[in-house]
Amino acid sequence: MEKITKYLIVSLGLFWLSCSSDNEEIKTIVDDDISVVEVQASFEYTISQEDPYAILLENTTESDSDFSAVWDFGKGGEKVADKAGLEEVRYTETGEYTITFEATNAAGTSTATKTIKVEQRYGVCSTDGCEELSQNGLKEETDTFAVGVITQSYRINEGGNHTQVLKKEFNSLTAEYEMKMNIMYPSPNTYDFSAGDAIVDFAVANDMYVHGHALIWHEASPDWVENFTGSDAEFEKMVEDYITTTMTRYKGKVRSWDVVNEAVDESAGNPLRNSVFKQRMGDDYVKKCFQFARNADPDAILFYNDFNIAASSGKRTAIFDLVDDLGDLVDGLGAQMHISIDYPSTEDIQAVVDATVSRGLKLHFSELDIRTNLENDKNLSSLSTEKAARQKAKFKEVVNIYNAVPSENKFGVTVWGLRDNESWLVDFFGVPEWPLLFDENYNKKQAYDGFLEGL
Repeated sequence: MEKITKYLIVSLGLFWLSCSSDNEEIKTIVDDDISVVEVQASFEYTISQEDPYAILLENTTESDSDFSAVWDFGKGGEKVADKAGLEEVRYTETGEYTITFEATNAAGTSTATKTIKVEQRYGVCSTDGCEELSQNGLKEETDTFAVGVITQSYRINEGGNHTQVLKKEFNSLTAEYEMKMNIMYPSPNTYDFSAGDAIVDFAVANDMYVHGHALIWHEASPDWVENFTGSDAEFEKMVEDYITTTMTRYKGKVRSWDVVNEAVDESAGNPLRNSVFKQRMGDDYVKKCFQFARNADPDAILFYNDFNIAASSGKRTAIFDLVDDLGDLVDGLGAQMHISIDYPSTEDIQAVVDATVSRGLKLHFSELDIRTNLENDKNLSSLSTEKAARQKAKFKEVVNIYNAVPSENKFGVTVWGLRDNESWLVDFFGVPEWPLLFDENYNKKQAYDGFLEGL
């Protein structure tokens, strides 16, 4: 009787299928005594917490029958068979990607799709884009030190996006090169402060600090100084008059100065550079310049500034020997941060911090930019997402180290440029480079977020 009933049910089912006007749309197969329904593909994704450029795909398809499934991650190439558990996929190029999940059983095939957007700054976003991490400028994210950047007078005078970003993001300005001797003192007895005035006046009007850079630098001495025809005593008096005249002009407006820049040589033993200042004023010329500066403006914060302090332990020792010899004439150390995504190490940067703090000096992370094109590849056209992420991590590391400096030793962090295309590194190395916080269109990069997270 049970067998007869089964045959009767199947017969009625077949009769109904044959009579239905919509039988082409019905995706069931009758097999002896069960019906197989077409599987309905479905999946979900989440963004990896460890890597913002990776997603975790989960097959959420439910079916009473066996089915097979494949993925198309939207990156081209062959489809990939679904495996048990989560599927992790990383996207290394910016753009939109449509992810397709295809499930197949005896009744047919169905697909599910989702579209993601990959942005250089954020990683994987929804198609609507990523939300801003913060609406505040960098200067509003810390009240323990100044957040600075360099500029040029013509950019100040042009205004536009450049000055808008300056005002929103930063509270300290440094002249990239227009407050150096060759610009301000171009010929004997002739000063030109027009460019410096424009930068200083803009900063004062917008409640920003000014860090003066740099009074004495061997690379920025004008020809007439290099070929000075007077006596050594007259040379020294000329230098004193220049420092006094410049600092007096900006007294009360420029809160700090790099008095001497890069006096320590890179050669073995790291002696003083054999500059015209050393030749004409003696081995103690650095101390003399600091004394002139202290006399001119006792309230100014005075720095010695140099590069490769973290990268070279030998040079670091020589620099601190020089600083120690200055005694109370120097207030702080400017540690240039022209670094890369690979070096110097965290430990070497921390060594600079420790040596500065142990002497009771203020520390300025000056001239911060982070190179990415270490291969010097002239054919690169954009910053890869992989290097952008490494640059972000290095900015975060540097700022995080600085943020942990004791408050009495903090001074500021100055980024050496606003937009990638304005960086000195592009011309210096002659290859494409993206070392700063903003791209050429003033868009914030991942590097910006790294700086922000470091705070």
